[in-house]
Amino acid sequence: MTTATNRGTRPVPAATLDAVAERLSPTRLRRVAAIAPYTTFRIGGPADLLYDADTGDDLAEAIDSAESAGVDWFVLGLGANVLVGDGGYRGLVIRNRARHVTWHSDGRCIAESGTVMADLIRDAVSAGWSGLEHYVGIPSTVGGAIWQNLHFLSPAPDRERTMFIAEVFDSCRVRRESGERTTVDASYVGFGYDDTVFHHTRDVVLDVTFRLARGDVFDMHRILQENLSWRGARHPWLEHHPSAGSIFKKIEGIGAGRLVDQCGLKGFRIGDAQISHIHANIMVNLGHASATDVRALIAHAQRAVFEKFGHHLEPEIGFIGSFDPP
Repeated sequence: MTTATNRGTRPVPAATLDAVAERLSPTRLRRVAAIAPYTTFRIGGPADLLYDADTGDDLAEAIDSAESAGVDWFVLGLGANVLVGDGGYRGLVIRNRARHVTWHSDGRCIAESGTVMADLIRDAVSAGWSGLEHYVGIPSTVGGAIWQNLHFLSPAPDRERTMFIAEVFDSCRVRRESGERTTVDASYVGFGYDDTVFHHTRDVVLDVTFRLARGDVFDMHRILQENLSWRGARHPWLEHHPSAGSIFKKIEGIGAGRLVDQCGLKGFRIGDAQISHIHANIMVNLGHASATDVRALIAHAQRAVFEKFGHHLEPEIGFIGSFDPP
């Protein structure tokens, strides 16, 4: 069965929310605000407080404000790989809009964690810097890319290995759980497959330094086109079928999606939540899916796979906020 964190589920007194709000810029703060439009799944209830942080330091200070009041908080980038509960989030949701980027002549690129990877890739390729083009088409901010150790197959035609964002990572500035701001290297981040230290702590990335190399612009454009074509043929388009990306973690040598497919579940739906006809490890929102629909569909797939193959499918997405009825 799926599980959710207990953060963002407890009712917060109005006076406590007011104390947090007083420390935030009123022009970028909303109360009882919809979260769903800011997620790729387009699902979920409202946040008590929704704040747009426009710099890395602003992001850290917003977290400070919530923690000083004992209020739960959650940082939202592009909203991929998450399912927000129908009951919404009781506390502060911080939209990471910190997008300043600095380019250096030696190939270093310092990007705030809210920078959209698609924008950074476009600018890097235009300037002749190679290393990021492999990750085109994956919806993510820079912070999300580091959090998940973003990865994709090496260029066509061989596609002989998986490439990771860690390969061009130099360092990042973080807000530690303690509130301290510090710069850390790859050994601290602990890059793994779909895993970093940020999965296991409340540390938050503020900005990232990448080290890129000079590359051939035409060759980079070839990689962009081939990778977009490859993904487009295998993944439902978010514009038409909102999703959270892969639902279940990879099972080495087997493939979670392959197991779901072999259970005959492509196209199976509960409410407006459906297992994609294109990719069995992706669930799509046909228009009015609820988080309850999605969780029921996840549980159904887990049961079917376990009964047929004996494998436990572990969710890869994050479950955010309250899954009680609104």
